[in-house]
Amino acid sequence: MNIPPFTIIIPCYNEEDGIESTIDSLCRKLTPVKEYELIAVDDGSNDGTADLLERITQCNQQISIQSHRTNCGYGAALKTGLHWASYDIVVIIDADGTYPQRKILDLLRIFEREQADMVVGARITANAHIPFLRRPAKWVLRKLASFLTETAIPDLNSGMRVMRKSVVEQYLRLLPDGFSFTSTITLAMLTNKHVVLYEPIDYFERTGKSKIRPIYDTLNFIQLILRMVMYFNPLKVFVPLSLTLVGGAFCLLVGSWLFLDRIMDVSFGIMLMTAIVVLAIGMLADFIDKRVV
Repeated sequence: MNIPPFTIIIPCYNEEDGIESTIDSLCRKLTPVKEYELIAVDDGSNDGTADLLERITQCNQQISIQSHRTNCGYGAALKTGLHWASYDIVVIIDADGTYPQRKILDLLRIFEREQADMVVGARITANAHIPFLRRPAKWVLRKLASFLTETAIPDLNSGMRVMRKSVVEQYLRLLPDGFSFTSTITLAMLTNKHVVLYEPIDYFERTGKSKIRPIYDTLNFIQLILRMVMYFNPLKVFVPLSLTLVGGAFCLLVGSWLFLDRIMDVSFGIMLMTAIVVLAIGMLADFIDKRVV
């Protein structure tokens, strides 16, 4: 199968330990490809990353550099790469050597064969070395996102994927500048019924120091998931919340009658009315979301 031209975007921030070997290895893997471009986005690095990238581009005309004066974030680097991408098919991969570069062509073949909008490299193989301390938070986030989108999501925030630029640009205003870029575009595409496919990949130990902040980023991801689903499908959040309040109201009513020898009718009424208000707000939000412009 002939693979159409594509752009590879590599966001870089303080990756002097691994960027040279990553790009060199990547170019060797792509030797059979007829036409592609590689955009390395230096996100305000303060180590030797910029100098290394400059030296690499002098030896390979297929590689270009885009730079930020200051560190703007992982998502901002991807946005810059998307802006300068010449082709509609875009591949993103990290600069730290954690993703299997040999799988890029497999992802591209699936993308072209299935006419997908996005193909995600899912880190679910036996060789996917996800740090143990991150696994519980990632599991919770993935289950929450799967429930809210009504779709099984093997990997919510993989940094190796193939995307259609014209589709991603539809949601550019919603995409954050931080690490949650990949989670956001996953949720946006799934809730809008785009074709999103997953291909199992390995995941290796990174070169250099991780930029992930476990607690902050996990809380940020939860907020992001709720916000995105409320934006596209608010009833998925408001209906369960309303039903929970209704259930709590009746539990309070029965419990007070059985154990307190009196009925807490006022508290029951307040909780029930709150449930009705929450449902009404959800229905209004859904109406606004689905209004005809």
